[in-house]
Amino acid sequence: MAPITLDLTPGDCGERLDKVVGRLVPQFSRSRMQQWIDDGFVTVDGKVGRTRMTVYGDEHIVILPQAAPEDTAFAPEQMALDIVFEDDAIIVINKPAGLVVHPGAGNWSGTLLNGLLHYLPALTGVPRAGIVHRLDKDTSGLMVVAKTLEVHTDLVRQLAARSVHREYLALVWGTPNLSGTIDAAMGRHPRDRIKMAVLESMTAKPAITHFERLASGMLDRRPVSLMRCRLETGRTHQIRVHMQSIGFGLVGDSLYGKAHLAPVFHRQALQACRLGLVHPVSGEDVEWHVALAADFAGLIAGAGIDEPE
Repeated sequence: MAPITLDLTPGDCGERLDKVVGRLVPQFSRSRMQQWIDDGFVTVDGKVGRTRMTVYGDEHIVILPQAAPEDTAFAPEQMALDIVFEDDAIIVINKPAGLVVHPGAGNWSGTLLNGLLHYLPALTGVPRAGIVHRLDKDTSGLMVVAKTLEVHTDLVRQLAARSVHREYLALVWGTPNLSGTIDAAMGRHPRDRIKMAVLESMTAKPAITHFERLASGMLDRRPVSLMRCRLETGRTHQIRVHMQSIGFGLVGDSLYGKAHLAPVFHRQALQACRLGLVHPVSGEDVEWHVALAADFAGLIAGAGIDEPE
């Protein structure tokens, strides 16, 4: 990434270095800028800057943007990517079930991140190869990837501001109300660290899911319902936990559902079917939609439910 140069003015006098560069270079997060200062990649009049130093308003500042070590620790791997949309700023991908998004314990290769680094090597300079939100391994559907650090920062801020619209289709056991909202804070399960749970503790984070019942049918001689779920927040396993919390677990969910029902489908019946956001460059509202994955479509057909348009 090219160096960024700043010439301060008297209006900047009295500010801390980290605050003034954070204000003048808003495309990078404050924490990232502070790390660059601490690591010596920000100079003030040719000398290494300090985070809390006061500026006088006549300094020449040079910033050398850096990729964090964890962002470049993974090797590119060739894989087929189902790209729904691509331009100079973003890539929208239809992720298949079974593909892990980001390397981690037990999955250090063969992830979407590895595939993205092979498809576009320039993503080595973007956090997590441009990935700004995740889908569970066995959840299929739409994800957006940022091509530049500035776009990545913009999309992360959109997610925080809840201006990214994400709709999912889920098949659940039972017959929920026609529509409703689940407003229930979530956090790590107090006894099973693999799971998330609805909690009332101070550490729980707000989580809001809006749902609508689209159709009902029968599967394995039990009632099931096709639900449209819209997220306001994006907590780990949010739809799976929220629907289970009101008594309507997802078909195929071996982690949160009933063990004797899990074999009916080989994964949780959940797909991110619609994605909308404000384009980070044009500022226009954009949206994408994908049809159900073949296995999910076959599942609902077996339950006597037509695929929604």
